[in-house]
Amino acid sequence: MSGQLLLVDDEPGIRESVKEYLQEVGGFTVKVASNADDAWLMLQQYTPDLVISDVMMPKVDGYQFLKKLRDDPRFKTLPVVFLTARGMTSDRILGYQAGCDAYLSKPFDTDELIAIVENLLERRAANATETSGSNDLKPLVDQIAAIRAMLEQRGGIVQTPPPIRIDFTPREQSVLDLVAKGLMNKEIARRLETSVRNVEKYVSRLFSKTGTNSRTELVRYALEHGLTQ
Repeated sequence: MSGQLLLVDDEPGIRESVKEYLQEVGGFTVKVASNADDAWLMLQQYTPDLVISDVMMPKVDGYQFLKKLRDDPRFKTLPVVFLTARGMTSDRILGYQAGCDAYLSKPFDTDELIAIVENLLERRAANATETSGSNDLKPLVDQIAAIRAMLEQRGGIVQTPPPIRIDFTPREQSVLDLVAKGLMNKEIARRLETSVRNVEKYVSRLFSKTGTNSRTELVRYALEHGLTQ
């Protein structure tokens, strides 16, 4: 997964090694700042997808920097990962109360850091998709309503014998079954423990494999041809 990151750490060795690993292994674009003041100036010119910040820094520490971010509407929901040599539970609680999204104690596993970053970026993208509705929320809501009405009268849907077979993957079949129950993408993502973006991808594949163009058409087709229960 690509993404633009801002790494803030006053230790040059850690700053450069983490930057290199995130770029080479994680595939991210990484900008660096040696302190919170410099990071704040950079944020006035560019907004990253996620910030990784050390906690113990001179002048302005990570907690103060995070408070400044959360007090600014532009950065209120910007994901922030804390890196710190202080691993006490009380320190972690303070970090979460300040609004950080994840907390790693030094020395940390760089693969774990990449996994955390990928998870936070995926969650952010999913939330953005849901809130924007892809400019299509009302048609989707209408389709869901039509599907639920169809399910109430499913006894009137004549199944075409014999049921046809389409080569769905297990995950595509799971998504189809949940779409056929009238669930929204967000609900399906929660049930299958995946992202909304992945659900949208599977629904698109279902459209392609069944030759349908909407969720309503997809569910009717699936019921008529015995593709879902």
